[in-house]
Amino acid sequence: MSARKVKDNVEIYLSLLIGLVVITFSFLIPDIFWSSANFQSIASQMPVLGVLALAMAITMLTGGINLSIIATMNACGLVMAWVATNYPPSVGSIALVLLAGLAMAIVIGSVNGFLIAVVRVSPILATLGIMTLLNGINILISRGSAISNFPDYILAINSTNLLGIPVPLLVFLAVVAVIWVILEKSAFGRTIYLIGSNEQATHYSGINTRKTIVWVYILSSILCVVAALLMMSKLNSAKASYGESYLLVSILAAVLGGINPDGGFGKVFGMVMALILLQMLESGLNILGVSSYITMALWGGLLLAFIFLKGINLSTLFGR
Repeated sequence: MSARKVKDNVEIYLSLLIGLVVITFSFLIPDIFWSSANFQSIASQMPVLGVLALAMAITMLTGGINLSIIATMNACGLVMAWVATNYPPSVGSIALVLLAGLAMAIVIGSVNGFLIAVVRVSPILATLGIMTLLNGINILISRGSAISNFPDYILAINSTNLLGIPVPLLVFLAVVAVIWVILEKSAFGRTIYLIGSNEQATHYSGINTRKTIVWVYILSSILCVVAALLMMSKLNSAKASYGESYLLVSILAAVLGGINPDGGFGKVFGMVMALILLQMLESGLNILGVSSYITMALWGGLLLAFIFLKGINLSTLFGR
């Protein structure tokens, strides 16, 4: 019951913040803020960040974290880019691109999961080590340069609209739906929440917690493949250094969306609301000409304020 109240309050806070942002920018820059170009810009930026935030969130629900999501995205992107540019376009090459990305993701996710679940390395240290290793390998293999000029079947992802909605946004919504079903409607999802609440008690109840944690990190890495495809289609290139600023923002979106950093509770819907808030805020500040460094500072202040409000709420609920 307490977790339900916290969740509801998170969504109320986010709704109020979104309303405040809309009113503020409607007053300051009404013509530009409500223009179709601005909403197209928001829609084009949200999918990659949103998928990465989901990749971060599912690991946080177990009480862990995945600092290697950006390095994983770039590693998978470079592998898929190499295949896409070295094989002529065909159904077979499309399948090979996807299989190469998935194989890389499964290997990375399995290593992360093994270190955390079996070797019992702290998630922050394990994924930090994998992140550093992957960054070095990515730069070494690509020599720091970009792989570009992809075939049309990759570029079409970003350039195609269905019923006026960009395909990348539809892909993001489909990923949100799949993750929601996994977390809310499956035994695997319930086990994720149980591990985040109390891993030892979950283990003693007969659940194979090690296997679940390994699969959580594999799923996180697979989501990075989706993000890599969206990034490749948007930029027509893959590089070892893409998306470095997304790591902090993905953590911010997850926590703002109500994901408990210690694990145990948090919902997909709240995280989608947090993504909308952050993208609207960033877009409005960019239009006003505000420095990106100030924007990051505002996001940090927003996170601290939100944690403070949640702390007051939890203290009230539990009588502390």
